[in-house]
Formats: sequence, structure tokens, C-alpha cells
Amino acid sequence: MRGFSKKLPLSFRAKSTNLVVACDGSGMKVSNRGEWIREKWRIRRGWIKVVIMGDTKGNIVDIRVGNENLNERASSRGMIRKNKKYISKVIMDGYHDCEDTFNLCNQLRIEPSIKIRENASNKGLSPRSKEVRLFQKLGYEKWKKEKGYGMRRLASESIFSAVKRMFNENVQSHKTRNMYHEARLKFWVYQQLKDIA
Repeated sequence: MRGFSKKLPLSFRAKSTNLVVACDGSGMKVSNRGEWIREKWRIRRGWIKVVIMGDTKGNIVDIRVGNENLNERASSRGMIRKNKKYISKVIMDGYHDCEDTFNLCNQLRIEPSIKIRENASNKGLSPRSKEVRLFQKLGYEKWKKEKGYGMRRLASESIFSAVKRMFNENVQSHKTRNMYHEARLKFWVYQQLKDIA
């Protein structure tokens, strides 16, 4: 029974087309076991980073798991490329406010709803510059309503909250590969339970 979970196909898929999705990342803690030794020897423990793409109904569309150095922007762009035929709009926080993400959305004809930084420059003809001008013209509150930015909480943050509440935010495995598998398994089980309900 021990190796059973390693044989499960821990895959995620979009439930329909024309989806409004959000991408976000969060951390999961490595087990608390042996914490006193780490404190005594001042050994940095590290953590696991999970980047998900979820739809506005709380379903997980795609996931990436890695160490704390996992590039959230690149992971999100990879998930957008992989699931482009299912997505009509992508919602992301201000961390994703970069030319590469806006250019990718423009190239794939996906509407971006990415929070713009306050000091953003509106010069130029790039897709990001056009969004900056729109953001500055409308102001944050009107922009948020027009772009549906409030749906980000349903599509990503509520998934992280539910998984951590149901299965805890610690992983018990010791080997790196098994830690990643355990983290992914928690999100997979959440999705299976959601599909049944």
C-alpha cells in the first residue's frame, strides 16, 4: 500500500473552455521534525513552492511544484501556454506585472487582468503599456470591477486556503522528490473531493 500513491496519475485538467483563470503561488513547510537540531546548528530548512492555475469555480487547472527558487512568473507562463485553448482571461497579482507575461497573453489572445504597479510607465506601444494607460485612466477600483480582478481570490487563494486547512501546510517526507509528490498529492486529493461533491 505504501507505494500506491506514487502510481496514481496526479494530473489536472480544465473542466471546460473559455475559462477565467488565476495563477498564484504559495509555500508549504517542510516537516517540523528535528527542528531543535536545525536551530542549534543554524541550518536553513527551506520550503516547497507550489504555483497553481485555478478557475473561478475553485477547480485546479494546472500545478507546478518545486523548491523555494521555483520561478513563479515562468511557471505561470508555462501553464498559460499549456492550457491556452481553455483560457479566455487570466488574473494575476502585481508580481506578474512584466512585459513577458503581457506579451504572451497578447500573442495567445488571452485577456490579461494583472494588477499594475503604481509607478508603472505608460510610454510605448507594448501590450503592457496599453494596460498601464487603461489602469491609470480608470483608477484601481473601476479597473478592478471592469477587469474582474476580484475573482482572483476564488480562483487561487481559496484553493490554497482549502488545501492547507484540509491537509495541513507541512509535508512529512524527507527526500526532495517525495516532498514534491506529497505536496502535489494534497492538491490532487482536494480536486478529487471537489469533483465528487
